[in-house]
Amino acid sequence: MSDTKYQEIKIDVRDETAALEAVILGTAKDIGFPNTKFVNPDTWNEEHAPDEDQINDPKSRMHIINGTYPLEADLRRENDSFARILAKYNVEIYQPITLPKTNQIFTRDIGFVIDNVFIKSNMGTFKRQSEFFAIRDIVSQISDEVWFPPSSVKIEGGDVFPYGDKIFVGQAAPGYEQMRCNRTNPEAIEYLKRKFPNKEVIGVPLVKSDSDPSKNCLHLDCAFQPIGNNDHCIIFRDGFGDQDQAEMMIELFGGKENAIEIDGNGMYNMNSNIFSISPKVIVSGSSEKEFGELNRKLEDKGFIVEKVPYSETSKMEGLLRCSTLPLRRTY
Repeated sequence: MSDTKYQEIKIDVRDETAALEAVILGTAKDIGFPNTKFVNPDTWNEEHAPDEDQINDPKSRMHIINGTYPLEADLRRENDSFARILAKYNVEIYQPITLPKTNQIFTRDIGFVIDNVFIKSNMGTFKRQSEFFAIRDIVSQISDEVWFPPSSVKIEGGDVFPYGDKIFVGQAAPGYEQMRCNRTNPEAIEYLKRKFPNKEVIGVPLVKSDSDPSKNCLHLDCAFQPIGNNDHCIIFRDGFGDQDQAEMMIELFGGKENAIEIDGNGMYNMNSNIFSISPKVIVSGSSEKEFGELNRKLEDKGFIVEKVPYSETSKMEGLLRCSTLPLRRTY
């Protein structure tokens, strides 16, 4: 792990698959337990979460209700396993300082890098805003630009996919805008258009649910992931509010012959939330039940699949991409 003191950090991220050099990896230390209120969806009178329900994603809520919410010891083992794989490929790893009783595993939501600019996220869940302070010392060492969007801009890194002269941004599809699981707003898309006038910023409407984790695309990376040399992709078509756009994404990233399509069960298991260390190397889950079919398809296509146990982490509606904030890739 890198010492975060007295270093100058260069950043450069232009896509999701180039060889990774430096990353902020989330931490599973002292995560506490969601001691906020929750309401069983069976008692809801409307489609979205009632005000008294303070859990912000349906998968976490489901595991709290079922008594299967993950233990910190298991999350730490999974986090350590991921770190060992990154170290194996000589990736420079930074980690947040530990905030007491705070879940800091999903660093992707805190901020993101586009080209040579770090952009701080304004997260959709107020109680997560403090997580940025745990990476502030890392960000302060970035020698390139750092932007702080205005408070009207709500955006999380899980919704942002840079790809050359394009930026894809997940947002709620029409009819889903008022749900608590809506994390990125239209103002974010307009902000990125203003700040990157030479890029095409493309909104991607997503299907969401506050109550059913098998129907909730919390972020764009829950429904889509480019892999390889951006000539393959993993996609959950039903997560797209616009099926023509889903078809466009498939064609842009390699065509149908190179698309790995997943169903609702694969989306629930976070099959599109794997993580590319390079065009050749992909980190995926090790569970045969949850990732076996995906891993075989990836290996059949010639990818090296590094498998890590991550099933406990996935209970909080995030996986490997969610746990990483790439700072620099090789171009």
